[in-house]
Amino acid sequence: MKDFKLESNTKLNSGFTVPEGYFDSFSQLVLEQLPQSKPKVVSLFGKYQKWYYAAAAVVVLAISIPFIKSTDTTFEQVDPVTLENYLVNQSTVNEDEIVDVMANEDIEKIPIEYSISDKDIEETLESNPNIEQYLIN
Repeated sequence: MKDFKLESNTKLNSGFTVPEGYFDSFSQLVLEQLPQSKPKVVSLFGKYQKWYYAAAAVVVLAISIPFIKSTDTTFEQVDPVTLENYLVNQSTVNEDEIVDVMANEDIEKIPIEYSISDKDIEETLESNPNIEQYLIN
């Protein structure tokens, strides 16, 4: 085969020619051939969108059920002695707050014993400098 040197030999002519002024109006010709109305856009996911939402809901439920089952707690009957000890040892709870929460029927069931002698009352009143406050109220 004969060596061909591109730099030394003359260039080959392709044989294709373009008429004069063809590319001056080329963009206008292409734009005229395009359709004037916009084509309808069809979404790939629009047709099955409801099914995607349903599948996502099923997945969320499947993941959340074990968490709901693990946090299920049962409340047993509280021992009254334990409850009383808890309320007595808490410094933020006083008798007035407990009475406010209790029902009237429960308050009436509480036994009240007054075993104060007259002598104890007199000693308390004599030792207290605010005796007038007790007498007025």
